[in-house]
Amino acid sequence: MTMAMTHVPTIAMVAPSLNILGGQAVQATLLATQLRDTGYDVDYVPIDPSFPSWMDWLRRLPYLRTVANEGLYLPSLLRLRHAHIVHIYSASYWSFLLAPLPALLMAKRLRKPVVLNYHSGEAEDHLAHWGSLIHPWLKLVDEIVVPSEYLRGVFAVYGYRVRVIHNTIETDRFRYRVREPLRPRFLSIRNFEWFYGVEQTIRAFGFLKTRYPDATLSIVGAGSQDAELKGLCRSLGISGIRFLGAVKPAEMPSVHDSADIFLNSSLIDNQPLSILEAVASGLPIVSTGVGDIANMIEDGVSGLIVPEREPAAMAAAAGLLLEQPDRARSMASRAYRRLDRYSWSSVRSQWSALYDEMMMGRSHIERREAIRRSA
Repeated sequence: MTMAMTHVPTIAMVAPSLNILGGQAVQATLLATQLRDTGYDVDYVPIDPSFPSWMDWLRRLPYLRTVANEGLYLPSLLRLRHAHIVHIYSASYWSFLLAPLPALLMAKRLRKPVVLNYHSGEAEDHLAHWGSLIHPWLKLVDEIVVPSEYLRGVFAVYGYRVRVIHNTIETDRFRYRVREPLRPRFLSIRNFEWFYGVEQTIRAFGFLKTRYPDATLSIVGAGSQDAELKGLCRSLGISGIRFLGAVKPAEMPSVHDSADIFLNSSLIDNQPLSILEAVASGLPIVSTGVGDIANMIEDGVSGLIVPEREPAAMAAAAGLLLEQPDRARSMASRAYRRLDRYSWSSVRSQWSALYDEMMMGRSHIERREAIRRSA
């Protein structure tokens, strides 16, 4: 679908590239493609520019890698001068200071309207404890967009009025399949950081393995806990676990297709893309209910919600699905029918309305400044 616009605005999208594993990069890349297909001109400005070949060795040195990345990233922000609107994806903590903040300051210097698209499930702690390192800068933003009602509530505590526009998913990339028979083939897709609770998923699988000796668990992800999680599997003596590493988005549908039940043990989260993809694939879901997950999955209706840090409860819920496969399939079907709110057709008009409002505001400011200069 192409928009009928007399003037096509250029959107500078500042976000991670797909070289950074995570839902934020996938979402930003997808949104850029969808906006282009809709008629917008999108200039994707990665926060992680490609290193010249002679600098590749720096990638192995964490602190020097960060310095080198900033040295390439900051000059690239001059591209914002060609944009009508600057759309910045944001995480929290140091990531906010290293990537979104420089883009925000450059955009303001260039007198560009800014959308801050904040995605982190750590927002509550970030806003509460980072004080002057976050709040003065948020006040410079023209619009804050979050993907969930959960984050809207977090920002509201600090007096911010934000707009909710859901994440999107390309359902046609995934093959919805009814799991019949439903087998104990489990799947986890989360990065290896403490707040995603992959350790809890492994422990839950240990309980399941005693009841279902042929059970398997495929784990997709990478991160700082890689060695620790693999060591846990060895210490517990659990067989049937495969670490698949970082899987490219194009290969994710086949990973989902090979599994029968999705497990997620997040301790902190927002609106995980991995759950949306599992739903699109027809996987029954057992998850903790942190962040916006309880709004995505209704306990007992479209999946099962379990308490955090209780692997025995997760194992019991997964066992219940295996014992009641018809109920599991019904839950998966109901979850799939609710995916419409995450489709591009549902959110497209919301992005268009936001950009139109910002363009109108920009035009008003430009007219006012032109009058001032001519006076």
